[in-house]
Amino acid sequence: MRSIPFRTIRGLSVIVALALTTIISSAQVGTSLSISMVSSTVPANGDVNPYGIFRIPVTMGHLAAGNLLISNFNNSANLQGTGTTLVQISPAGDFSLFAQIDASKLPGPCPGGVGLTTALVVLKTGWVIVGSLPTTDGTSKTAQAGCLIVLDSNGTVVSTITDPRINGPWDMAVVDNTDTNSQAALFVTNVLNGTIAGGGQVVNQGTVLRVGLLAPANTPPSVTNKAIIGSRFSERTDPNALVIGPTGLAVSNDRSILYVADSINNRIGAISNPLTRTTSALVGGTVTHGGSLNDPLGMTLTATGQILTANGDDGFLVQTTPSGLQTSRILLDSSGNPPGAGALFGLVYVNQEALYYVDDATNTLNILH
Repeated sequence: MRSIPFRTIRGLSVIVALALTTIISSAQVGTSLSISMVSSTVPANGDVNPYGIFRIPVTMGHLAAGNLLISNFNNSANLQGTGTTLVQISPAGDFSLFAQIDASKLPGPCPGGVGLTTALVVLKTGWVIVGSLPTTDGTSKTAQAGCLIVLDSNGTVVSTITDPRINGPWDMAVVDNTDTNSQAALFVTNVLNGTIAGGGQVVNQGTVLRVGLLAPANTPPSVTNKAIIGSRFSERTDPNALVIGPTGLAVSNDRSILYVADSINNRIGAISNPLTRTTSALVGGTVTHGGSLNDPLGMTLTATGQILTANGDDGFLVQTTPSGLQTSRILLDSSGNPPGAGALFGLVYVNQEALYYVDDATNTLNILH
């Protein structure tokens, strides 16, 4: 999200402000937790600013179950909205390039080209879907609508998904039933509705789009339905962040609620019945607001349904209960000025012993354990 030069990762350790028992089962107040660098996220072409992260659910083609797939938003010149690479990293730190996407060779439309965002999922049938919010010069002036890009398990682009309602796809969550009935539902935040015309002023036009898919293992995904289920979220362009708007998404364990990181308003929203609603819930209900939230971006849930969000403005991870109680925060990145600003984005909770996250300030995949 922020244009921040590559820096060498420094020694990292954190103290739990309050018990974060749903990440580390033995953690108590004052327990020292470790942050370790797993790997650099920079491929041979020099792309930086890792945004999206998804734990691969299946071994197929070049994908290995349990590895982390990561999208890069910036190119080697650190221009936002120009990154074209997906990299795969194992928990042991083994690194490989999964795909480098050529905008001139896309098999379908993608207005503006390629600039890979946090919107990244891997289906159980091996299809990879990643969002593109492209620019030509790294500034919001040239940002265009983009698309969702579909790749097979070998990293080959097979199709694109476009629609007037896909307008700056920024982050994405999935309900994946492809292993049972070949169906999946994508939830995509869109942040370019009116933002360019707004010229840096806040406009309340951000959306959450549900995209239904039929995605069997041997046939590229086809769209079965689309519906705007959230709208009127605050968003604006920003010279350092390109765009600020609704970002992280997570579906509750019982699938009855879609949580939304309402970044500008330092809020976690809740959209009820996300799989079945046919009308917009607008900005949804409010789970929590203010407190330790400071530009919440990436989001994930623990096995017990606790909400974990990464702050874009101060480098903290914040834990919130489904009832809205903010129970703890942990400093994941203190570099930069101000400390932690622009460092955090995508998160992946694995179990009570591991939380993986990408760090834009150091261009690394890290683990909290």
